[in-house]
Amino acid sequence: MNAPEAKPDLDSLPIKAEAKQLNFYYGAKQALKQIDLPIYDNKVTALIGPSGCGKSTFLRCFNRMHDLYPGNRYEGEIRLYPDDVNLLASAVDPIEVRMRLSMVFQKPNPFPKSIFENVAYGLRVRGLKNRTELEDRVEQALRDAALFGEVQDRLQDLASNLSGGQQQRLCIARALASEPELLLFDEPTSALDPIATGSIEELIHALRDKVTILIVTHNMQQAARVSDFTAYMYLGELIEFGWTDDVFFRPKQKQTEDYITGRFG
Repeated sequence: MNAPEAKPDLDSLPIKAEAKQLNFYYGAKQALKQIDLPIYDNKVTALIGPSGCGKSTFLRCFNRMHDLYPGNRYEGEIRLYPDDVNLLASAVDPIEVRMRLSMVFQKPNPFPKSIFENVAYGLRVRGLKNRTELEDRVEQALRDAALFGEVQDRLQDLASNLSGGQQQRLCIARALASEPELLLFDEPTSALDPIATGSIEELIHALRDKVTILIVTHNMQQAARVSDFTAYMYLGELIEFGWTDDVFFRPKQKQTEDYITGRFG
């Protein structure tokens, strides 16, 4: 039997983003408490934990979605590398942040437009007008989302005519088209059947070569299948973080072990 492959030293891995002493408040309620978490470049990091533990709250700090609602407040930093910018700094425009990071939500949310225009939308917003380049970028994004072969003959059809799994892959293509530095997934398969879920998981595995991924999932088996790193959260705190197989099979914290084994949560 071959010995297990040695993992690289974490200090040798490049970091794409990093939360530092991150607190977040919904009004007076503190939802995140002193989160320190590295997001390694071209890796998949999964956030797990019981409902209400702060997973999605943490994810949405990265693209400043909480700015859309009054009374929300950040403390601490989320730094994006290599330019070392604090995404939460008051001088940083949230719209600029969202142009560098893309997000895919729980339920597919295609625009009421054609398949082509869904993918082209972000590129047009960024000012891309050259038709040939636009077509090439749309095709590449659809290929990256493993969808082009299924839709290449009906790019002008409404996106709503696609199946649920195809719609979610279209949303992933739309997110990829703008070449984001970080791709955020908020339970992207929770509304899909097992076959469509399997397709999305295969896609996530393939995409790590192109983009850094941070995924929230309520499905621990999914986290174990798709991620390189796993962070376990509880009541707004980060309890444990490490290589996924270490967190699942050799957890350092009793609380993590209890959650993984189903004795808690």
